[in-house]
Amino acid sequence: MPYPEGHKFKVRGKIIESAAQAFRTNGIRDISVPFIMKGAGLTHGGFYSHFDNKEQLVAEACRYAISDTISFLQEVADQENIGPKINAVIDYYLSTQHRDRTEIGCILPALSSEISRSSDEIRRVFTHELERMIDFISEVGKIDTAKGSVLLSTMVGTLVLARSVTDSKLSGDLLTAGKKHAKELIKT
Repeated sequence: MPYPEGHKFKVRGKIIESAAQAFRTNGIRDISVPFIMKGAGLTHGGFYSHFDNKEQLVAEACRYAISDTISFLQEVADQENIGPKINAVIDYYLSTQHRDRTEIGCILPALSSEISRSSDEIRRVFTHELERMIDFISEVGKIDTAKGSVLLSTMVGTLVLARSVTDSKLSGDLLTAGKKHAKELIKT
């Protein structure tokens, strides 16, 4: 009996979602195709009917993860009724919840250092997705893309450092300082 229409597309989506979650949590290098397929509830034998190689999956996972982050942050912004919408985005992005939930968090702090050593193909996709994120931040913040780049860089860098330390007080202090500085960037 043949699969229903759209089945292959849905399966591919499950694989990409599983890969994005795994890459966000553990990076690219340490995650195997069988691990990703298992996370999608599939056997690894079917991987090559959806992707040419892991590199193609990494690129697709980057696209998916940035779209997912933008959608979520747009919801956060849309719920802000009192102050500037960008403040709600900054508050969530630099929150302990976002710091601690890497599997659903932004892929930029999770993979940037690894992407810089990846193939040109992956770096091209990542570059495009980073530009989409800068555009989103700039639009929500009602700022130009140069300032949006600085704001996003501040947020990503703060989150990287807050996730990297073992001292929870220092991590929290980094998040607090990052929020304050990020909000001051918008005012100038």
